[in-house]
Amino acid sequence: MSQSSVYDRLAAAGITLPVAGAPAAAYVMAAQTGNVVHLSGHIARKAGQPWVGRLGDTLTTEEGRAAARSVAIDLIATLHAHTGDLGRVARVVKLVSLVHSDATFTEQHLVTNGASELMVEVFGEQGKHARSAFGVAQLPFGVCVEIEMIAELLTN
Repeated sequence: MSQSSVYDRLAAAGITLPVAGAPAAAYVMAAQTGNVVHLSGHIARKAGQPWVGRLGDTLTTEEGRAAARSVAIDLIATLHAHTGDLGRVARVVKLVSLVHSDATFTEQHLVTNGASELMVEVFGEQGKHARSAFGVAQLPFGVCVEIEMIAELLTN
């Protein structure tokens, strides 16, 4: 996918990439080996603050989808900061989604669709990926969603 088409798709979706976040502890935001880059887990944010809540308790599935979409935008921003050019992305390989859920919530997969669908919208066929979606008892800062990503880059 050419550089312009990725950025054109972002613009068409009304997305301006934020400045990539910094690590909050002893890790890096992106680690590359060969042409594969692993992005650390990114937490959901709303209005610049941690998006706190628990699915099935204080948040609906649709709110969770919106949170997952916001995480995907931050993941793309980190990928852009790491590569300097989203046109270098050969494909999104995998997303791992952690959804802060109560014990009866079973729609983690629907929450995670908020991120998955954006990857396809932005990267096209290269955005189709493998994925896992887990319900967890707690996440850092009490956020509702955390997602990590693996992407393959084009070789130079």
